[in-house]
Amino acid sequence: MSSKTSKLTGAKRLEGMYENVWLEFAGLARQYNPVNLGQGFPDLTVPPFLKEAMMKAVQSNDMIHQYTRGPGHPKLINALAKLYSPLLGHKLDPETEILVTVGAYESLYCCIMGLIDEGDEVIFIEPFFDCYVPFAKMAGAKPVCVPLRTKEYTTSSADFCFDENELRNAFNAKTKCILLNTPHNPTGKVFSRKELELIANLCIEHDVICISDEVYEWLIYSGSEHTRIATLPGMHDRTITVGSAGKSFSVTGWKTGWSIGPSNLIKHLRAIHTNSIYHCSTINQEAVANAIETEIERLGTENCYFHQLPKMLEEKRNKMAELLRSIGVVPIVPEGGYFIMADVSPLGIDFDDDDDKSPYDYKFSRWLIKQKGIACIPPSAFYSKEHKELSKKFIRFCFIKSDKTMEMAEEKFSEWAQSLKK
Repeated sequence: MSSKTSKLTGAKRLEGMYENVWLEFAGLARQYNPVNLGQGFPDLTVPPFLKEAMMKAVQSNDMIHQYTRGPGHPKLINALAKLYSPLLGHKLDPETEILVTVGAYESLYCCIMGLIDEGDEVIFIEPFFDCYVPFAKMAGAKPVCVPLRTKEYTTSSADFCFDENELRNAFNAKTKCILLNTPHNPTGKVFSRKELELIANLCIEHDVICISDEVYEWLIYSGSEHTRIATLPGMHDRTITVGSAGKSFSVTGWKTGWSIGPSNLIKHLRAIHTNSIYHCSTINQEAVANAIETEIERLGTENCYFHQLPKMLEEKRNKMAELLRSIGVVPIVPEGGYFIMADVSPLGIDFDDDDDKSPYDYKFSRWLIKQKGIACIPPSAFYSKEHKELSKKFIRFCFIKSDKTMEMAEEKFSEWAQSLKK
């Protein structure tokens, strides 16, 4: 019998990438049918103007049902250039400084694969969205993780801060880029101008690229302000800004995103896009273009969806915080985005299963689904192995949910609160 090793195997670069938090907790949600405050997808009513944007696209002309320009549908890149030129303080060339992708997910993939070489180091501020590090590893890069740390008593996402010396020490001659996410998932932190200026100065000092994931750019709540790092001195030429129609318009199924940056960087992303995805849905791009054109006309007015959505979500955020307080946990009120972290340590719940080596937040999240009928996500999934301990007392909830879902959540939390009084 031959001892020859079979070649019917996967690539070694995929080791450790087969399991993820979404597979497990989506499965538990299907099995137990809880109120789903876990995954970050909206179940809101889609506004009429967005449905009209899609219907207009479908019915416009027969060529909309065929291929369009690979790096971006002409109508969409022109609309994006018109929207973002004043926001970024730079007149964008839609042909060379914008790439349209299958969601922001693909934009991030193209950034890493197009700009990072084997042996490069990439700095991630953690917690981070769970695709960041796998992308870097697939490119052969070394992830360097700088954690956000909290104060002893944390009540606001602003209390998540990086240590300045820790960040400085992460930069060296091998650092190729830093991946920034603001507003931040999962904490809801909106990085301050002072924090961004420090990052910008370090990027300039070490000649480093900044990939700025700004998919929650319009979801900023009272008292906070979103600064686009590309607008800071010296950063335009070294920043790729990533955006998302799914997050901006609450239509995640449209899967349309974009990267915006200097042409000498965007061309490398285009090469990855052309040789992998090549082309995004023409109809979806036409629909997003229609929606953006509508928003451009009413920017700064009460009718603007970019104005209405954060106003509505701020009320839901406050309601979610109230529900969390009702059962004795501490909400970490977010400055932006549509997730809220909660410190569950005051509940004092222990899990005695010595055979389960999972982090505490995983055990708590499973218990919450099975025993209380509420789905959440354990944030340790967004930390490197070295720093998972930082998340052990936190749980993440999503509040971009319909009034019906929020009412169901209120019932579950009310039942829980009543049980604590017995």
